[in-house]
Amino acid sequence: MHRDQLARACGEAMWRGDRVSQWFGMRLEEVRAGYARMSMDVTEQMVNAHNTCHGGAIFTLADSTFGYACNSHNQNALAASCSIEYLAPAYLGEVLTAVGVEQARAGRQGIYDVRVTNHRGELIALFRGKSVTVRGHLVEVQ
Repeated sequence: MHRDQLARACGEAMWRGDRVSQWFGMRLEEVRAGYARMSMDVTEQMVNAHNTCHGGAIFTLADSTFGYACNSHNQNALAASCSIEYLAPAYLGEVLTAVGVEQARAGRQGIYDVRVTNHRGELIALFRGKSVTVRGHLVEVQ
């Protein structure tokens, strides 16, 4: 199986059990080896007292995208640490897209950057996640 085919299979396997991303209304758009893209509409339930999208909702989109990117190699991977920089507000009705890209992978650790943009391509947030691989695989490969 080609590595991008394996990555897609890993993404599909994860999506079946990913209740939180589905609950947020996220869409898994693409998974390749070391890469993932997801999107989400900003809904009324995500808007805070400042009439902007709550940072936790943006973080959840970025974190989910990171999860798909770091699990794309069919080695179970978990977050060891994450950070986010909020650069601009997002508003009700906007479509947010998160693109996660592997920056480095060595031993059991990986570093992934996720850019969150709105539907106009404006940068909303930058997220960095560090992953650690653990035992197990998402899909059986023969």
